[in-house]
Amino acid sequence: MRTPGDDLDLAAGFLVTEGIVAPDDLGALAPCAGADGRELENVVNASLVEGASIDFERFRRTLPASSSCGVCGKATLDSIEVAAPPVASAVRVAETVLLGLPARCRRDQEAFEATGGLHAAALFDASGGLLDLREDVGRHNAVDKVVGAAVRAGRYPLDDRVLFVSGRAGFEIVQKARVARIPVVAAVGAPSTLAVDCASRGAMTLVGFLRDGGYNVYCGEERIAAG
Repeated sequence: MRTPGDDLDLAAGFLVTEGIVAPDDLGALAPCAGADGRELENVVNASLVEGASIDFERFRRTLPASSSCGVCGKATLDSIEVAAPPVASAVRVAETVLLGLPARCRRDQEAFEATGGLHAAALFDASGGLLDLREDVGRHNAVDKVVGAAVRAGRYPLDDRVLFVSGRAGFEIVQKARVARIPVVAAVGAPSTLAVDCASRGAMTLVGFLRDGGYNVYCGEERIAAG
């Protein structure tokens, strides 16, 4: 389940944040065409660079995914966590920059402005400059889209970036950020216990309840600078 648009970004981001391919292994992405030459809706062809391969059995899902949580359908609970080392990054974000992220993101949420029903994910630099923003009905899809946009534009790695999400910080959001090597994740809403654990194990900074001039830091507070 997704919001149409930015489909190539979504495909690229999903492949990377699920640990299916490394960014350097991802080749061309293009919409698929049917036998009549017309573009097929909802179908994207992703190619790998020469010499790269995928172990498809490792990513098998035993049940159809029936919701937009980003976790449903995985074979076992143990399989939901994608192997990723801790994020090594010395980036620091000023508290004033952090507090300004929700308003800066909100100004570019065009689909939310029109519908009131879409989530946003945005990548910022450490000084608060907005680099990319994507919207989707699914929070994890928005993250995939914004990471995919960075990968396709050659703006990778992301170890000096801040990921801001307009909803809560669920486990799947933090895990995707960890696989993408994003050191700081900030959310308007609350994180789950699994999200905090994942961020802590990944040496990440996790911020929740970033709104109304306040926030909570759940781990990695050393990356938040006063002033």
